[in-house]
Amino acid sequence: MCSMRTKEAIGIAGFTLMTPDSLRNVTIVVVEDDDDTRMYLGIFLGKLGAKVVVAENAFRGLEAVKAYRPNLVVSDITMPGRDGFGLLRDIRALRPDAAGSIPVIAMTALVTQADRVRIFNAGFHAWVPKPSTPDKLVNAIETILSG
Repeated sequence: MCSMRTKEAIGIAGFTLMTPDSLRNVTIVVVEDDDDTRMYLGIFLGKLGAKVVVAENAFRGLEAVKAYRPNLVVSDITMPGRDGFGLLRDIRALRPDAAGSIPVIAMTALVTQADRVRIFNAGFHAWVPKPSTPDKLVNAIETILSG
C-alpha cells in the first residue's frame, strides 16, 4: 500500500486506499488510448489529489506535456499511430527546462521479462502492468516523486 498517508481514505473499483500526501497538487499527464482506462485513471488519480490531464494518444500527450509541464507522465505503450516509446523519445527531445527530463511511467499490458527490459532500457522510470491494482501505480508514482 501507500507509504505516506493521511486520515482520509478513498474507495475505487473495490479497493480502499489512504490518500497519499505526495499526490496532492501533483500534475500528471495520462496517455492512454483506451477510453475506459483513460477515464478511470483520470478519476482515480484526481481523487488522490493529483491534477490530471488525459490524452488519448502520444501526439496529444506530447502537447499536454509541453502545455502543462507535469511532474510526471503515465503512458500506455501500445497505442495506434505513435506508441509510448515514441512518446518517450519526443519528451526526451525537449529541453530539460521544457519538461524534457520529467519521469515517465509505462503502464502496459506488455508484461514479459523481455518487455520489461526493453521498457527500462528505453528510459522509462517505472513499469506497471495492466491490468493492475491501484496501489501498484500509486507506489510507482510515490517512489519516483520521492526521489
